[in-house]
Amino acid sequence: MTRAGTLVPMIVLRRVVGAAAALLSLAALVGVVRLVAPATAAGGEPPGVARQLTFLRVALDDGAGEEAQTLFPEGYFFAHVLYGLTRVESGMREPARREESLREARWALARLESPAGVAPFSPHLTPPYGVFHAGWTNWLRGGVLALQPADRRDPAEVRRFAENSAALGAAFDASGTPYLAAYPGQAWPVDSTVAVASLRLHDTLLPPRFRGTVDRWLDGVRQRLDPRTGLLPHRVDPVTGAPAEVARGTSQSVIHRFLPEIEPTFARQQYRSFRDRFLATPLGLGPAVREYPIGLDGPGDVDSGPLLLGVSLSATVVTLGAAQRHGDHRLASALANYGEVAGLPVSTPGTKRYALGLMPIGDAFLAWAKTARPWVPDTTSQPSLPAAVPFWWRLPLLILLVAVGVVPWLPALVVRWRRRAGRPAQPSRRPPAGPPTAGGHLPAPGGRLP
Repeated sequence: MTRAGTLVPMIVLRRVVGAAAALLSLAALVGVVRLVAPATAAGGEPPGVARQLTFLRVALDDGAGEEAQTLFPEGYFFAHVLYGLTRVESGMREPARREESLREARWALARLESPAGVAPFSPHLTPPYGVFHAGWTNWLRGGVLALQPADRRDPAEVRRFAENSAALGAAFDASGTPYLAAYPGQAWPVDSTVAVASLRLHDTLLPPRFRGTVDRWLDGVRQRLDPRTGLLPHRVDPVTGAPAEVARGTSQSVIHRFLPEIEPTFARQQYRSFRDRFLATPLGLGPAVREYPIGLDGPGDVDSGPLLLGVSLSATVVTLGAAQRHGDHRLASALANYGEVAGLPVSTPGTKRYALGLMPIGDAFLAWAKTARPWVPDTTSQPSLPAAVPFWWRLPLLILLVAVGVVPWLPALVVRWRRRAGRPAQPSRRPPAGPPTAGGHLPAPGGRLP
């Protein structure tokens, strides 16, 4: 091959390598921006959530709920209830969006009560379809009422909310355990926590009637805490309510979103204990939430997803909302910014999706987490929480991103430096100084006068 034939592929290779290095550096720069730009908001609409909701509605119309149902038993239900709840949260944060939010929340509520929405659940449980379906549905129904002015609420919606709340209250009053069944012979405390929160919401929106039910439920919960962690257990015996499985991150993250709506002081104690036992910084790169408490490992499942270094991605996402609901804004901000880097978001002028849009159910959980706010007013005075993450938590990630952006250019920089270091000194173009000749002229090269 001729020298010219060898140079052409070398030039092409250099250009390909240079383009790859430029793309990697650009990705690192984008990561730095996402790591430091605000990703949550205590008031107003959090960045990107409106575009996420646009994406989610289109995805749900295209069958994202049915696809989620193939992943876990409550996939269809969760895809729609979280969309509806995020719409409610958005309408509470942005009054200008209330009409749109109310319309979309009603649409989601109708899907929960459709044949597809009730299909996984048993109508023979008390309450019908189990406490999971009844509790989440009642919470969303209360959200629909909360978006309406008190003097202009739909009477049929008020009556339905009151009737469903009464059925839930009666089920808890008649039970020998604070934890009702979600499926035949199966009970999880997180589901009953959502249901009891909906009773507290009832007493905020309508004439109160469930204070005694809530107090008895709290007494039963305090008597049945997980002995290893002092938290609500993940799963319990459906007859006695005794702990059957250690507290786990996937259920704790949801429990701490709803427990402040029920009893703020108890909720704050539980939340601090949860942070101490489940918050981790894998590889020192950022906050995340373990599926099992520190010091204990176990298998993942359909709720937690695959566990990476003991971390559950779903629990980490939902804990963002729990932290925000507790006023733990530094942790909420850290989890959100970490997600902006690790979640691979893709934005267009009208939409935003994470994980390249491959898992809309994940977007539903994240949008719901980012819009978390109180629905039941807290009349107690809660002490401020100590910081769960240091102010410099971004530094290791920033160093990593800068390194990723710089390393691709190091070989070229090293080659250039070596060339310069090994290049012989160029001779001076001025002749060496010497005695002037007659007339004050220096001798010309070759001994001739100019």
